[in-house]
Amino acid sequence: MAETPGERKARLKALRDAAASADATEPSTSAAQGDEPVLKFRNYAVKDNRIEHQTIEAAQAPEYQEPVPEPSIVQEGDVLLNVVPKKANWDLRRDVEKKLAKLERRTQRALVQLMQEQQREQLAQDGGHAD
Repeated sequence: MAETPGERKARLKALRDAAASADATEPSTSAAQGDEPVLKFRNYAVKDNRIEHQTIEAAQAPEYQEPVPEPSIVQEGDVLLNVVPKKANWDLRRDVEKKLAKLERRTQRALVQLMQEQQREQLAQDGGHAD
């Protein structure tokens, strides 16, 4: 694929010449038909009667209809489905139960420590005499 600049230039010139000769031999489509193109106007009203044209109707947006909500009919079997929680939090209590038990133990220990400290402070204020 390593071609010299001279070879590349010659190859490109040959391609250009071939394309130009192909265009010159083929007659243009509008000249071959002899017909003038049909003009189509959407936003312009032509005032000259000598011009043959077609008018295109303006595009119209579809009519908007307000959606009507369907009345929901509750059946006996559907009541249970409304009471049952969704799957996302179905086992939430079971998943959190271990963590809550751990926190409950810590809370109880903290309360016991606070009560013991209060008793010590009271004993220190009373002068060390227990009731």
